Amino acid sequence: MTGYAVRGVTGFAVAAGLLALLCTLQLLSLWRSPAAWSPAVIFVDLEPGESITLGQQELAAPRADQQHLGLRRDASGRWFARNVSGAKQLLLQRGAREHRAGSVALAAGQRFRIGATLFSVDAVDAVDAAGAGAVSFSGGGQRWRYDGATLLRDGSAQPPCLNTAVSGRLAAAWNRLALPGLTLARPLTFGGNLYCGNRLGLGHVEPGSATLARVDGLLLLSSGSGARAPLMLAPGAGAIEIDLARIEVPLEGVTSLVAGHTRFAVRSDGKALQLRPASHVALFSDARVALPPQVQWQWQQRQAWALTLILTLTKGSGWWVAPGLCCALALWGALAWQRGRWPFVREVGAGVRAASFGAALLAIAGVGALLLARAGTPPGAGISLLLGCAALWCHLLLPGRLALATAAGILLLAVGLLAQLELGLGAMESSWLRHYQKTTALLAIGLGIGALLRLRMQGGTRAPMLAQSRLEWMLGWLASAALAALLLQVLLGDETGVFDLQPVELAKLALTVLTAHCIAVGLGWDAAMPERARPSRRWFRLAAPALLFIALLGLALVQVDDYSPLILLVVWSMAMALAWSIASRRHAATGAVVALACLGVAAIAWLRNAGDVSQLASQGSFYADRFLVWLDPASHPHTGQQLLLGARAIAEGGWWGPDHLLGITTLGQTAGSSLHIPQVQDDFAPSFFINRHGLFGALALWTLQVLFLVGLLQTAARSYAASGTARDFRQAWVGRLHCFTLCGGGAFVLGHFLLSWGTNLAIFPVMGQPMSFLSAGGSHLLFFICPLLTFSAISAQSPEEI
Repeated sequence: MTGYAVRGVTGFAVAAGLLALLCTLQLLSLWRSPAAWSPAVIFVDLEPGESITLGQQELAAPRADQQHLGLRRDASGRWFARNVSGAKQLLLQRGAREHRAGSVALAAGQRFRIGATLFSVDAVDAVDAAGAGAVSFSGGGQRWRYDGATLLRDGSAQPPCLNTAVSGRLAAAWNRLALPGLTLARPLTFGGNLYCGNRLGLGHVEPGSATLARVDGLLLLSSGSGARAPLMLAPGAGAIEIDLARIEVPLEGVTSLVAGHTRFAVRSDGKALQLRPASHVALFSDARVALPPQVQWQWQQRQAWALTLILTLTKGSGWWVAPGLCCALALWGALAWQRGRWPFVREVGAGVRAASFGAALLAIAGVGALLLARAGTPPGAGISLLLGCAALWCHLLLPGRLALATAAGILLLAVGLLAQLELGLGAMESSWLRHYQKTTALLAIGLGIGALLRLRMQGGTRAPMLAQSRLEWMLGWLASAALAALLLQVLLGDETGVFDLQPVELAKLALTVLTAHCIAVGLGWDAAMPERARPSRRWFRLAAPALLFIALLGLALVQVDDYSPLILLVVWSMAMALAWSIASRRHAATGAVVALACLGVAAIAWLRNAGDVSQLASQGSFYADRFLVWLDPASHPHTGQQLLLGARAIAEGGWWGPDHLLGITTLGQTAGSSLHIPQVQDDFAPSFFINRHGLFGALALWTLQVLFLVGLLQTAARSYAASGTARDFRQAWVGRLHCFTLCGGGAFVLGHFLLSWGTNLAIFPVMGQPMSFLSAGGSHLLFFICPLLTFSAISAQSPEEI
């Protein structure tokens, strides 16, 4: 015991020292970052009858065109706006409704021309409260009817387009059968040579030259972006046609507008128009920029320790909101402490109660920071730094044994926070820091809730062991929620998720735990128990994960453009098969799994060296393009820009980083050309990390990743060994459940590591998977990594400790 205690103290000291170093490096990055200025308010002062064109420079909008927004003030003082850009959109918001400039609600008697084809609007049925409404128009010798979901050509729906995904075909079939108020909105596009689905083909007209869509109860006709055929509109027969994209829109009632991804709050004080940029704002090293005489900026400096919303409220009548929230939170904590409510139960010691209170405050602070970020007023980078470091230290300092997986996971999270902070501070645009701010908020939520669960298990008031039947109901509900979320993604979302979430991460967690439970039950099955020996019940228990696995497989084939989810599922399946074969001592199955893994590695090496995919290329498929870019990215500079820019960033980093000191002197400084890598905050985060800290830094990161996986396997092996010596079958089942859950979670993390490093180092074709712990936080962090860390820490405790 003494030797173990010494090793435990030494391990904790090493982990605490490394975590303190990484937190200090974050603070050093923030301290060394140069001053950054941005416009808080843009004032546009025009005389009646005067007009002006604003663009990227005047709007501080990095992604806007050089000439994007046209503003005019008429003789009566009213303001009008129009889209001057021919390639990008201008969005206007009135209340809760957002629409594009150059959009118009169709009315009977109007006429519009696209290319050489003239259309006449015959009738418009207004969209009612149930969502039903349609427009009938004629043109090109045919009659059309569109209800916001389905296009009818001479009274009949068109066949689906050949390249329509399965999700699109299902949505089209649903729209033809469902009641008008239950249909899914699907836009009608004009252009191209095909009549199919919701496409209205027009000869010699580019696809997407115009769209007709149901938006907030209106059927809006909009011109397309880019080099499209102009959309000409005439209010009636004989009226002069005007280009719809150039139509001026009055700014009365407009609360905000978006130009080039930069959102502006709009306000007029009678003479001047005020534009307040809220996101994707350009940053400047000095509060000076050349502007037209009609435009003035009110400058603000980036504040690392500011709470923007609180500062705004305290300047107005809502000054009491911030202290009121603090007092309410303190009162809630005091009442919970006095009454002994969970997590402040009376039977536990004062230390555990204080830790529970701190963990609850941490989770609440994370929710508050996330809500502030969603409202467009995120806390300063310094406050996010304190929040993230508090979450990491909270997880490290909790009572109980510090397992290798917990220590390595915390250090990996700290490395990821450092990389994301460097990325945010190194970009001269305000939106890059939101990745770091979001990650710290999600860490506070996930690790705060996880700390409460750990303290609940260690608090001395542990509830009786959860029965298998009750756990099966819980897992059933979890699997049902995951399946419903996957269905929503197929119907309403895309490969990036739905409602700003990734349901696949929740499905991976449900699949891991459900499969682990079924394997744990199967290995400990006792035929002497008649109530558990019914074939139907046994089949349900042992084969329940199949439905969830098939759903994930179907989503990977239907919704995602690349095959990275398939690789993840293959890695997970082989790892679970290997764990089961070792646990059940089926050596033939173990050898077969190892042989399959070796064959997979050999196939990748052969394909990489063969260099001949001519047969695949002749098919012209998406996957063939991926392989061609992978084998020869220089010949495909546009589609291969991720590989090319990533390789250039890695080469610039070298072994010791650009400063030959592992990037220590570049902390907080500009990120340079590595920011131009597409998805550098997600899929290509390793390329940025190597660019800043060199290959030796990457080797240290690889070591931590290996230690994390080894720690998971070590804890899984201890849990399985404990199940073999348990005197109660429930304890044996819990031990096996812990073992196979950790094996499954580690398999998914290993898959993310392999795919991410393989993509960045050109071992595999480009496949979009973030690197666990390093890439910007999101659903993967909240729904998978944080639960896995919490479960690993709980599994590492012996029965006496919990």
